[in-house]
Amino acid sequence: MIVLFAALVRFLVSLGPYSGRATPPMYGDYEAQRHWMEITLHTPVAEWYRNTSANNLSYWGLDYPPLTAYQSLAHAFLLNSSIPESLALTTSRGFESHGSKLLMRWTVLVSDFLLFFPAAVCFAVVYFRRFGGSGREGSAPWLLAMILLNPCLILIDHGHFQYNCISLGLTLGAIAAILLRHEFVASVLFSLAINHKQMSMYYAPAFFSYLLGKCLKRQNWVLEVGKLGIVVIGTFMFIWWPYLYSMEAAKEVLYRLAPFERGIYEDYVANFWCSTSVVIKWKKLFSIGFLKFLCICTTFFAFLPSCYQQIKAPSDRGFLYGLLNSSFAFYLFSYQVHEKSILMPLLPASLLAQQEPFLFGQLVYCGLLSMFPLLLRDNLILQYTVLFALFGLIFYQNGRHAWEKIPLRRRFLLVLPVVLSLLLHLIYLTLRPPKKYPFLYEALIMLFCFSQFICFTIWTNIQQCSFLDIFHWTKAKKKDV
Repeated sequence: MIVLFAALVRFLVSLGPYSGRATPPMYGDYEAQRHWMEITLHTPVAEWYRNTSANNLSYWGLDYPPLTAYQSLAHAFLLNSSIPESLALTTSRGFESHGSKLLMRWTVLVSDFLLFFPAAVCFAVVYFRRFGGSGREGSAPWLLAMILLNPCLILIDHGHFQYNCISLGLTLGAIAAILLRHEFVASVLFSLAINHKQMSMYYAPAFFSYLLGKCLKRQNWVLEVGKLGIVVIGTFMFIWWPYLYSMEAAKEVLYRLAPFERGIYEDYVANFWCSTSVVIKWKKLFSIGFLKFLCICTTFFAFLPSCYQQIKAPSDRGFLYGLLNSSFAFYLFSYQVHEKSILMPLLPASLLAQQEPFLFGQLVYCGLLSMFPLLLRDNLILQYTVLFALFGLIFYQNGRHAWEKIPLRRRFLLVLPVVLSLLLHLIYLTLRPPKKYPFLYEALIMLFCFSQFICFTIWTNIQQCSFLDIFHWTKAKKKDV
């Protein structure tokens, strides 16, 4: 019933508007996905990432790894068989018809149902086999509902229009495989996720440190690491094979995957660089080269404690926290972050919904708020409001008993951010900003969400550090004393 209901919600959201509808000349993400189908269908594989007369990279050039291109080609065959004019080379830019919209929407729905849904069901089953389902752990159906009815993912994929469900579904399948001790399967699935969207790299430190920590505890750890390395390299070679005939061809793809010229962040994303740019003008003060180095260093040191814990004392719960902390580190400190990147921390947060219910609930509401200006531009306010309320209703079903046990002062601290979030929604919708500061309300939303994300990051890192043996040893010693 949960799976069918989640599918119905996606279908209803997909009936609404999408990014860039009837807004030439560049339109939006819907047009980007359509254009990639057009390019992959009509040009040779070697030219997909190359600027040619048929493939003008300044107009929505492919900037995702090859697996996304293969997915676009597969969907292109479907559209071309029904509405060939929607993918006509160079003449179909901005093509929008009722039939093409329906087919495009169905490609997302089917992708979601074939990849993300099975992975979510598999994880829910595995999670409750691994950790049990009594007491604080709540129920498997509720956890499945929290994963499948994540309003941020639904609004971005089925409203705004993207295919995040594919890379996130592959990642979730890899996580379930880790819990099932199928490490080779997990390596293949996660390698495929990276090759679909490079943002999946947000989880790479967690996967690497957990698997390395496990291998180091085995008798012949060098052989174990080597076997995993062969699986990963083999998967990458299989996906990248059309571009491995020359170094130049591989570089062309890599250059498109790292668009440093776009700047350190986009729009008003609630990460460290954009939030602090209110005071420090990073783009004006420093070169792109220095900012890249700075982002690498801060991101590395942000996920380092999480990786150390997993290498030192790998555990299943620690791995889930590691995924959240690693993705938060990239979201807050890495280069070229978009508002939609909050989907990356939201996935592991939903997997920890039983363990950290209030953190998950707050993160979902802050994630929604951080994307509110973007979704409002897409005219998705009705879908946004309904999913906002629907999530709260379902979330509260499992949390009401725990809520009653929380002291009054802590309840106030948990409710305050939600109240402030609602207030910011109302201000953004009803009041005009001063002419001198036209983006004042976007900045207020950004700063509020950033403050919450930083608090969440600190808390989850502290929680993960509690899995270190040194903490358990200290507690045991105190008990003996």
